Amino acid sequence: MAPIAVASRWLPLFRLPIVWCSSPAGGLRSRNGFLRPRYSTASLPLVLSGSEVGTLEVRHKSRMLKKKIEFLGIKTDDSCVAGLFTHLLCPKCKGGMSMESCLSFHIIQDGGFAMWRCFRPSCGWAGQAFADHRATMEGMNLMLKVESSDKLTAEGIGLEPLGDKLVLYFNERRISERTLRRNAVMQTSQAVIAFTYRKGGELVGCKYRTIDKRFWQESGTEKWLYGLDDITEATEIIIVEGEIDKLSLEEAGFRNCVSVPAGAPITVSSKDLPSAEKQTLLSFQDRAFQYIWNCKEYLDKFSRIILATDGDSSGQALAEELARRLGKERCWLVRWPRNGDSNVFKDANEVLRCLGPQALREAIETADTYHTDTLG
Repeated sequence: MAPIAVASRWLPLFRLPIVWCSSPAGGLRSRNGFLRPRYSTASLPLVLSGSEVGTLEVRHKSRMLKKKIEFLGIKTDDSCVAGLFTHLLCPKCKGGMSMESCLSFHIIQDGGFAMWRCFRPSCGWAGQAFADHRATMEGMNLMLKVESSDKLTAEGIGLEPLGDKLVLYFNERRISERTLRRNAVMQTSQAVIAFTYRKGGELVGCKYRTIDKRFWQESGTEKWLYGLDDITEATEIIIVEGEIDKLSLEEAGFRNCVSVPAGAPITVSSKDLPSAEKQTLLSFQDRAFQYIWNCKEYLDKFSRIILATDGDSSGQALAEELARRLGKERCWLVRWPRNGDSNVFKDANEVLRCLGPQALREAIETADTYHTDTLG
């Protein structure tokens, strides 16, 4: 082995051990005439398993979400972990006089999305946020649009009183001008029907309908039941499938009636509803029936709810979906009279037009209790 001269001594040439360094080792050092390598104090590289990488990713997303929602005033704590529900102080109502932790808050399992809702009826503030930057901004924009301080007004969205053409259209369906005025049915300048949705007397939404049955809603508004102010003092209510059906029931003497804002499903969903623990967040999870959860404080007090949906298969599917959410034990189902040997009348307005207000009243008053096999 070849010798090497160091500090007047002859030492054998040997292979230095391989070391891990956080920076280049920088050569050899000598002390007392002997060589020694400059070892780094850095630890060996860390190799993570797939599950550990996933856990770190979830934690990172959760941290991103918490930073974003802190901007809205929500103060999170150590209980706010992905996959669990927790209760926090609502930054909007501050928990009322008792300062209760009334904000139900949830981060989904993968940490990518958070949602919340205050369960105090006088507040009900809700929102959502995403860990992803772009999606989060879209979510925030949606919330800000809904919570805009600019009140919706009939003048602001270009509504005007019904003209003779549309008044005649309703009269042909046995809806009186008096009922139209009381329900603030209006029109656009293009003679499109405008059903104004009101809550506490204020305009909160508007649904448009052309004579040839094309529908759309005012953008940037939440979904509510139509006729909500008519059930605040009621002891029982009737739910119908369309605004004209709600007006028809008023012609038969029933003002304690509301209409769903959207159409019926084709079939009953096979998915189970989330547990009761999670139902404060259902307006985001249960989009098609958001109006039920938005109106929950109104609906919870009723022990008798009459479902007067359309008589076709879609209308019966809607009745089933409503009963699942409202509780079948407090629901009754209307059976529309027969129209000939095999068919039944389609809805409340058809019964009113063809048979008159008394027949419509009898159909409501003879509703059956709701059972699982009612639709069969």
